[in-house]
Amino acid sequence: MELIEINPKIMLGKPVIKGTRITVEHIISLLSQDVSIPEILEEYKGLEKQQILACLQYAENILEKTATLDLDKIAS
Repeated sequence: MELIEINPKIMLGKPVIKGTRITVEHIISLLSQDVSIPEILEEYKGLEKQQILACLQYAENILEKTATLDLDKIAS
């Protein structure tokens, strides 16, 4: 993803919006607390809507790669 970067020297390697110290986790947290995209853009001057949407896309990509197993079925 071109708008998200992971660098061990920035925020302990958490995914951030490129060129910032704003973590994907923080943006997702704000959205989950019903903070709107316009409100986030107002609070974080210089951010663009595309960067916030890139955070959502990053989260989707991570979840897409996550596998779940039904341990009860496996154990039987």
